[in-house]
Amino acid sequence: MTEQGASTSEQRKLKKARHLRINVFFFIVFVFFVALVLRLGVVQIVYGQDYKREVEKTEDVIVSTPVPRGKIYDRNGQVIVDNVAMNAITYTRFQKTSPKEMIATAKQLSTMIELDEEEAEVKDRDLKDYWIATRTEKAAKKIKEEELADKKLEDKDRYKLQIDRITEKDLKEITDEEMKVAAIFRNMNSGYALTPQIIKKNATQDEYSMVSEHLAVLPNVDITTEWDRAYPHEGIFRSVLGNVTKSDEGLPHENLDHFLSRGYKRNDRVGKSQLEFYYEDVLHGQKAKIKNKTDKGGALLSTEVISEGERGKDLVLSIDLDLQTQVEKIVEEELRAEKRKSPYADRAFIVMMEPNTGEVLAMVGKQLVREDGKYVMKDFAFGNVSTQYVMGSSVKGATILAGLKADAISTGTVIHDGGIKSLRFGGNIKKGSYSNNIGSVGIAGALKKSSNVYMFRTALRMLGKDYYPGMSIAIKPEVVRDFRNSFNELGLGVKTGIDLPNETRGQEGAGINKEPGLFLDLSIGQYDSYTPLQLAQYVSTIANGGYRMKPQLVREIYEPSQDEDSGTVFKPFKPEVLNKVSMTKEDIKAVQEGFRQVYQTSGGTAYSVFGRSEYRGFQAAGKTGTAQSYFKVEGRKKPAYTNNVTLVGYAPYDNPEVAFSVVIPHVSSSGTTSNKIIGAKALKAYYDLKKQRESGQTDSNDKEEKEQTEETAE
Repeated sequence: MTEQGASTSEQRKLKKARHLRINVFFFIVFVFFVALVLRLGVVQIVYGQDYKREVEKTEDVIVSTPVPRGKIYDRNGQVIVDNVAMNAITYTRFQKTSPKEMIATAKQLSTMIELDEEEAEVKDRDLKDYWIATRTEKAAKKIKEEELADKKLEDKDRYKLQIDRITEKDLKEITDEEMKVAAIFRNMNSGYALTPQIIKKNATQDEYSMVSEHLAVLPNVDITTEWDRAYPHEGIFRSVLGNVTKSDEGLPHENLDHFLSRGYKRNDRVGKSQLEFYYEDVLHGQKAKIKNKTDKGGALLSTEVISEGERGKDLVLSIDLDLQTQVEKIVEEELRAEKRKSPYADRAFIVMMEPNTGEVLAMVGKQLVREDGKYVMKDFAFGNVSTQYVMGSSVKGATILAGLKADAISTGTVIHDGGIKSLRFGGNIKKGSYSNNIGSVGIAGALKKSSNVYMFRTALRMLGKDYYPGMSIAIKPEVVRDFRNSFNELGLGVKTGIDLPNETRGQEGAGINKEPGLFLDLSIGQYDSYTPLQLAQYVSTIANGGYRMKPQLVREIYEPSQDEDSGTVFKPFKPEVLNKVSMTKEDIKAVQEGFRQVYQTSGGTAYSVFGRSEYRGFQAAGKTGTAQSYFKVEGRKKPAYTNNVTLVGYAPYDNPEVAFSVVIPHVSSSGTTSNKIIGAKALKAYYDLKKQRESGQTDSNDKEEKEQTEETAE
């Protein structure tokens, strides 16, 4: 074969192989094309609806909006706590909203509204957030390239690095004009997504109208009504009413779990102390609920009102506001007068209650606090349940009943009181009464003249011994416990059960086993400490014949109503007996007679005041008390020697309708009459109001008539 023939043959082979490869290539392309068509068909026909549903997927988010809290009234229908409506401007942040869009809205709002001092306060962290949002290029340079590439770091970690690396010099770039924008931006960004955040709480009518007219160009901004608590009688009973969290405060940290477990949101406004906290479940109402429907990207598609909401239920207190107001003035006057004589006397308390029902008619506490070099009178009514003091001889009625219960004495027991330091024990312990002129007395006389010796010898008899000079005192722990248990039955040293949080039970002194003489001090009210409210419960128990009633501040709970006077009762509160004392009626009558003589007969320790003509007609009974106390003086090693003066009582003695306790700690002289004057004047205020109401001329009626006259004149 020639060379030319061989070359032609090879060319034919190469051409054939090339055609084959091309055909194979086109066949493979055809196969892939067919597979692609089949796959597209499967996707469209088999899975098409699934993908469509995924694209159209939406999310329903329920948002709750606030409603007015329930109101609080006194027993006569006077408003003590009200709600005040305020124009509010809000912003609702959606997940899709960018910081840049929020800043633009904040700039527009800054030309329409003026923030108050609290709303305009911007902290460094808020300014750093604003700096990052408005200076994105500079903020990006705060992150190093290796930190951007580090897969272990999340976006939140990088943001924190940016925050940490912003300097004071960077923040100085923010102008005064921007500060206002930054404050608005902070308010817009402070809460949770899809939850309206208040930008300005108390907008003026001009601001409200301006924003309303421009809502179309203010994305996610709205106007609404915000509710705040109002106190028509500012300062009266204020520390017991409690407080509500602010709109930007959210749930109180110390009660966070308590509220979250009850379905609250973290930014809800709630009662955080005293009555507002205790009755939160009643006062907070049923919030309005709105369903926001968003797409997968977080954009709002539609809204739907699920429920309109309902304001909270109303509380009707047992407190008589007219009486409370008058007694507060009495306490303030007497405390200021006592302060001029006693440098360490800084507070005074009185509780008045119905002994047969436990309803608290007035609960007054005042405290003098030094501010800017002068004393300012503050409400301290809550101190009646949160502070405790040694009460002195006011508790001697409980000592007598403890001795009678233990059969250490009988209603006919007479004991000779030789006076000051008339009892002498081993170890050079000397004890006695305040006077050498007491002599031999029974129970009534011992209470009337406040005999310490009678109480000491009663306590000794409970230990199984009668007094003789130089004797030693051997303590029996079980007797001490029985003694305190008798006090507990009457309300001393145990929680009263009042409908308020954080009530203290008082404090038991320790060390009686080591110093037996302390048991004798306990018997005259010079050792354990009690609250003013416990003192009132104790005397009420004696006044009503032996029933320890639960003190109650709330009489009724009313359903909310548009008509102020037509709400229906949701829950009435009935008198609740906590326990019946184990002492006999005869025992209690013996103490009642002693209490009567304290107030009504010459020589009684309260007669100097209650024997006066203006108070004698009340037919009151009770017991005075003085206890040695100490006041810690700043800058001095040794405390100052002071006295706590107290008073318990009820009236009238033959059919009690009101009982009371008075406590004034840290007075200089044990001979002060401030405790008796407060008790007498408070009792007079009670009876004067009662007389006025029976004749149809109450202070509240006069006030209503005056308001009606003024409205008519206008």
